[in-house]
Amino acid sequence: MSRTLGFKVLTIALLALLLLIPLLMIDGLVQERQRLRSGVENDIARSSSYAQQITGPVLVVPYVEIQRSWKTDLQTGERYEDVREIERKLYFLPQRLNVNGQLQSEVRERGIYQVRLYQSNSAITGHYVLPKHLGLAGSIDRYRLGRPFLAVGISDIRGISNQLTAKVDGRAWSFLPGTNTSVLASGVHAPLPALTLGDEHTLTFAFDLQLQGTGHFSVVPVGEETRVSLSSDWPHPSFSGEYLPRAREVTPHGFTAQWQTSFFATDMQQALLDCRMRQKCGAFQGRVLSVSLIDPVDQYLKTERAMKYALLFIGLTFAVFFLFEVLKSLAIHPVQYALVGLALAFFYLLLLSLAEHMAFAKAYLIAAAACIGLLAVYSHSVLRDAYRAIAFSALLAGLYGMLYVLLSAEDFALLLGSVLVFGLLAAFMLLTRKLDWYAVGRLSDNAKAVQHD
Repeated sequence: MSRTLGFKVLTIALLALLLLIPLLMIDGLVQERQRLRSGVENDIARSSSYAQQITGPVLVVPYVEIQRSWKTDLQTGERYEDVREIERKLYFLPQRLNVNGQLQSEVRERGIYQVRLYQSNSAITGHYVLPKHLGLAGSIDRYRLGRPFLAVGISDIRGISNQLTAKVDGRAWSFLPGTNTSVLASGVHAPLPALTLGDEHTLTFAFDLQLQGTGHFSVVPVGEETRVSLSSDWPHPSFSGEYLPRAREVTPHGFTAQWQTSFFATDMQQALLDCRMRQKCGAFQGRVLSVSLIDPVDQYLKTERAMKYALLFIGLTFAVFFLFEVLKSLAIHPVQYALVGLALAFFYLLLLSLAEHMAFAKAYLIAAAACIGLLAVYSHSVLRDAYRAIAFSALLAGLYGMLYVLLSAEDFALLLGSVLVFGLLAAFMLLTRKLDWYAVGRLSDNAKAVQHD
């Protein structure tokens, strides 16, 4: 019994939808491999050090406020002096903070996975301007100063790889573990000599900090004026955070970047006050300038992006076969459509497995060549003509070439994809503009005879 055109179109559409099952399975495999790779990255970071964030240094001055008051004993009626000592801390942010750092990237491998780490070497300098009597009101006899210290927040202190020593006004002071303050959760501190309540004076500091980290490197600009300069041998940086660099240069050999901020832009003094008084430290810790050492060739991300066009590829291939079937009076069985669709789906599985062991471009070339070669041989039998098979293979090669361009041109992927789909739709409409679809509502007797043969 002859099949109508509508039945054939419905069958092809149903096959295309059924092919979503293997495509979804491959997409699930991509996500599973991504999670496995992320697990390896976390394991390596857990055994070495995570992303690093430097906050400070903050000058902390502990003091005791002595409160005196006269009271009367209710039983004896005698007056006595009540003395209370209240422990508090003063916090000072640098008037100027300079961070000059270098990031040296390195690769750690575990099985087929690679994780990029960095070694940062930072020279941190600056100075504090301490106000008269350290800003304490009233008589200086009411206060007794404790030993001040410099506190530096470091998100993962396991990454410290040098002996930390701070030079303050020309004298060296060793850092100790812990920040000794609730404002900075993790880090180090350096005890300093006792201060005196006197006139305004300047306190200079300088120290070198070597850190190992993973992923990204951040600095909190705590200075009234903060200048950060970073350089690296990694040519694919991603700048993020609340402050982008005012100047940067990226070359195939690395990058350099400079940031400059002021209190007007950061309002770090108010953020520090909120952190101390209200325990709301999100603003103080979150106002960062950051750079990430990203890998531009993420095989899983590119495979996932390629799979977004899988249904389009299958639909276009089925449309080409359907045009041959209609225009050349061929009879192509739904099983043949299904086998061609499966071959297109397995391209993505080949791409995923090959890209884990070689460069993505090479993996893409091998997977596409294998798929095109298989379909070229198969279409020669299905289309029953060498020239038709060659034309079909050339069209398929062009589609794979366009897909690779789409994957490479991230910024113009949507534009190129829209132009591609529009062009293919226009080509299909132009090829069939004079076709009488009612006349091809049923397969011709010749096509049925060929199918029976």
